[in-house]
Amino acid sequence: MELFTPDFGLIFWMFIAFIVLFFILWKWGWPVILKNMDERADTIDKGVEYARKAKAELDSARQEARKYIEEAQTKQAEMLRDAAKMKSQLEEEARIAASERAKEMIDAAKVSIEQSRKEAELQFRNEVSKFSLDIAEKMVRNQLKNDKAQNELVNKLLDEIEKN
Repeated sequence: MELFTPDFGLIFWMFIAFIVLFFILWKWGWPVILKNMDERADTIDKGVEYARKAKAELDSARQEARKYIEEAQTKQAEMLRDAAKMKSQLEEEARIAASERAKEMIDAAKVSIEQSRKEAELQFRNEVSKFSLDIAEKMVRNQLKNDKAQNELVNKLLDEIEKN
């Protein structure tokens, strides 16, 4: 029966050990754990905020690109209308000369529109790549805060280089 009913002395020393352990954890353990949890929560919140900002900037860049494309289309339509008017006027004077000249103007308008579209696309791609690189840089910085993660990344990249 002694196995199932501990002595008062054993209970007393177990209680004292529990109190000492609780005090040590309360004094030094819990503050460190809670501080680390708060820092991690702040890091996550900042990452979410960065992602939201990047999404907003990407949306604004898309809207700006759409605006450039619409402007290019209106310019294209306007240039095509002007070319058609010129064509009809020149046909009255000289049908053969007018058709050649209108064709040249339409080709020039198409080239100009194509160049404008390519410039808008290039600018859009540059902005998107810049945002992507900024996001990737911030994410890699957060992930590579310790030496172990840095070493793993370097080893992985070296293995990939050796395979290629």
